[in-house]
Amino acid sequence: METIFPRCAGLDVHKAQVTACVRVSDAAGGREQQLAEFPTTVRGLVALRDWLEAHRVRQVAMEATGVYWKPVWAILEDAFELTLCNARHVKQVPGRKTDVSDAAWLCQLMEAGLLRASFVPPKPIRQLRTLTRYRKTQIAERQRGANRLHKTLEDTGIKLDCVATDILGVSGRAMLEALCRGTTDPSVLADLARGRLRAKLPQLREALEGRFDAHHALVVGAILAHLDFLDEQIERLSDAIGEALGPFAPAVELLCSIPGVQRRTAEVIVAEVGTDMSRFPTARHLASWAGQCPGNDQSAGKPRSGRTRKGSKWLGAALEEAALAATRTRTSSYLAAQYQRPRPRRGHGRAVGAVKHTIIVACWHMLTTGELYRDLGPDYFTRRDPDRQIRRLLAQLERLGQRVTSETATL
Repeated sequence: METIFPRCAGLDVHKAQVTACVRVSDAAGGREQQLAEFPTTVRGLVALRDWLEAHRVRQVAMEATGVYWKPVWAILEDAFELTLCNARHVKQVPGRKTDVSDAAWLCQLMEAGLLRASFVPPKPIRQLRTLTRYRKTQIAERQRGANRLHKTLEDTGIKLDCVATDILGVSGRAMLEALCRGTTDPSVLADLARGRLRAKLPQLREALEGRFDAHHALVVGAILAHLDFLDEQIERLSDAIGEALGPFAPAVELLCSIPGVQRRTAEVIVAEVGTDMSRFPTARHLASWAGQCPGNDQSAGKPRSGRTRKGSKWLGAALEEAALAATRTRTSSYLAAQYQRPRPRRGHGRAVGAVKHTIIVACWHMLTTGELYRDLGPDYFTRRDPDRQIRRLLAQLERLGQRVTSETATL
């Protein structure tokens, strides 16, 4: 193989150790290989950095092995040109796999310029990504806690959720806390209702009759305390995210102009994708990296599968929320029309997938040009091909037993 990088290194990263291989030119004009092992402690990784610098290495390659590559990357990123590659792209020959051979194989591929680098955002975006992902886990945990509360109330026979829309609202919390303190009289509990819920006092008195025992009070009290703790943590994380988003605030405001994209969703998109779209040559590259486009798998000229590749689950969840919100907007939009168009033929999942693809493509264009989202309108597909719309409507009338003559109106 032709040598593209004359001084490079390959790292086989594990939890406790890193096996490093360096290939340089020898006196005879060939290639000389040096091997070493280092622990993954900070002191060991600093020693690895010094060892690589002593060999005057500039390019370093490693596989994306879970989370173990992250501390290695953090120590080396300021001193070398790092390449993080997908382990599927650099598989070793079966039966000849060792840590040394893995490191040597990575180094040879790097030397020949055959490695395809994975996207690793800059440090500020990585820090923001850590915050948004952890906030998402806390929001999911809060939802699980609310579900546990509903299940516990079902066990008591209390049907508060059949009358109150939100049992964790002001009125619902007051009733639940009174129950935990030992108040079980339905009339007293119903009188704690506030606002429009007071119009349902007879239904509340009936719904609040149950067998709320001491162990129920213990469990419900613990759930409410846990929910309060999670609310506090989510608020703290949101404040920290707001501070970290300082340099990226214009990008967040830009993305919020897309129908269905709220501020929290825009924060996740920025944290997962970043704001530098030069890393993705086209919008299609971004959609492919995000796993929001059909797969390309064919053999002998026959397509075999169109399944999408796996992308970031955090980005996928944010796009899913935005797409579902866009399809339910009160004011009709292009995204809502795009969802309704294929849904009868291809189903809900693929229709939502089309909207997700459109949103991520729009994000690329907006972050590249700095322009606000311009909606094409709910009648875009009709305006794009009016003849097709006319044929569809005429065919529908004929199926209903009508004979129709079409004539173009003169304006």
